Amino acid sequence: MRTLLISTVCCATLYGTAAHARPPGDGAPDIKSAENELSYRSYVTSNKRIKCLYGYAANKTGDHAAAIQIFEDCIRRWNDVFSMIGLAQMYETGIGIRQDAAQSTALMRRAAQLDDGSTYPSLARYHYGVALAEGYGIQKNIAEARTWLHKAAEEGVNEAAAYLDHLDHLDHQDRASP
Repeated sequence: MRTLLISTVCCATLYGTAAHARPPGDGAPDIKSAENELSYRSYVTSNKRIKCLYGYAANKTGDHAAAIQIFEDCIRRWNDVFSMIGLAQMYETGIGIRQDAAQSTALMRRAAQLDDGSTYPSLARYHYGVALAEGYGIQKNIAEARTWLHKAAEEGVNEAAAYLDHLDHLDHQDRASP
């Protein structure tokens, strides 16, 4: 997952560079202005959807307030699954924001219920299934957890299939116990 997110941010940075590039001599901004346009800070108040990817960069560089602003705006404007997952992770870890398991799980549930054509909803389905199985921020519900995990596994999330195997192993142990 970490590789996927890093690749996504790298692609976003390249996209941002191409979108802002201008040939020399046509009123192009100086280098300092161009750097400001390409930093995540310039996207905090942007109305461009690419900003959602910059929330990750802001969070990873320690500007948690900017990350929260970006993620919340992207969720409000576009119901952005990537931003829901990013903000959910912040709530889960408590880094840059008050730790809140229920809010983290609610965001994962919301993301899991969407289908935006990317792989992010599948990832959210896996995380939401695990939260249900472990009772993290929500009442434990193994049957519902299995439903979400099966869906994520069918969509190619290998960790979901492995977690289902783990649950099967626990069920087997429970039945074998006197």
